[in-house]
Amino acid sequence: MDDPDAERGMAMKDQSIRQYVRLYRKALEKQGFPDTEAKAGHYEERLSSMLSSPRFQEHNVYPSMNVELIYAVIAMCLELRGFGLTDKEIMTFTEVVFARRRKFFDTLIRMIDLLPNSFQIAKKWNISDHAKRVQDHSIIYDDFTVSENVVEYRISKCMYAEMFDTYGIRGLCKIFCNTDTRSYAGLRRHVRFVRHSDLSDGPCCWDEVHRKGSR
Repeated sequence: MDDPDAERGMAMKDQSIRQYVRLYRKALEKQGFPDTEAKAGHYEERLSSMLSSPRFQEHNVYPSMNVELIYAVIAMCLELRGFGLTDKEIMTFTEVVFARRRKFFDTLIRMIDLLPNSFQIAKKWNISDHAKRVQDHSIIYDDFTVSENVVEYRISKCMYAEMFDTYGIRGLCKIFCNTDTRSYAGLRRHVRFVRHSDLSDGPCCWDEVHRKGSR
């Protein structure tokens, strides 16, 4: 007897793959790459294989992470590395791939920045995210300190970096690390973000989030 849950899962995975292949193909076309159909086909094969691998099953155990998305980006990075692109060029390419998603979040951040309590919102984000990560062990915090005007944390292990490292491209995890920097760059009125280092190329992820005007 067929397993309806398994069939639904396969259908959802196939739909996700088609979505990422479509985004990848459009970015190839926009960036002027030749043979976009063939390149998109190779990406689809790679991503399908990766999502069916034991390695993906091992990683896909963290509810706070969209592991399919992470694997889709890793597969893109590996394909683009094969074209001879530098890490900087690859990161620029992924910005093109997810430009629509970035535009939505940029708009949301600008709206939050207009609010007088934007620091409190950022503070709650961090507290909530910390709780989720601690619960599913996707991120290991050496320190997480919250005061009235500052949130500071140090992370010694992050599964985003570990997944990229598994495929030999740890440095390209900065694609995800930079989402924090980009988000906080939009919160200019009441929030100051300081990143000392991240795990894509440093010994730890060490961030501070300050209420502007406080000491």
